[in-house]
Amino acid sequence: MSDPASNTGLFGVHGMALELRSQRMGLIASNIANAATPNYKARDIDFNTALDARIKGASQDQATAAAVQYRVPVMPSLDGNTVEMGNEQVAFSQNAVGYASTLAFLSDDVGEVKRAIKGE
Repeated sequence: MSDPASNTGLFGVHGMALELRSQRMGLIASNIANAATPNYKARDIDFNTALDARIKGASQDQATAAAVQYRVPVMPSLDGNTVEMGNEQVAFSQNAVGYASTLAFLSDDVGEVKRAIKGE
């Protein structure tokens, strides 16, 4: 039986991480867009849990579904909405930095492949 972590493709864990960060960005953006929607429940992806599931062989959808969690508000609003803009902005910023870092790693990997192809 093969090790799922060894089947991560050409770009290894960075490709998985980029997909997860992209999904997380969309979920956080949805939270921000629904900040004024009554009874909207803010959600987030536990990135480490999702990435661990992907490394262990779960599909993208399985890993994301297992890692999506509802946020617990610090100060719940009267209309039942659990989006707290400060928390969402921090999560969005942190995820954006992680996304950019992962993209930089992938860019370096692509550069190495190009150099190998050229024989440099």
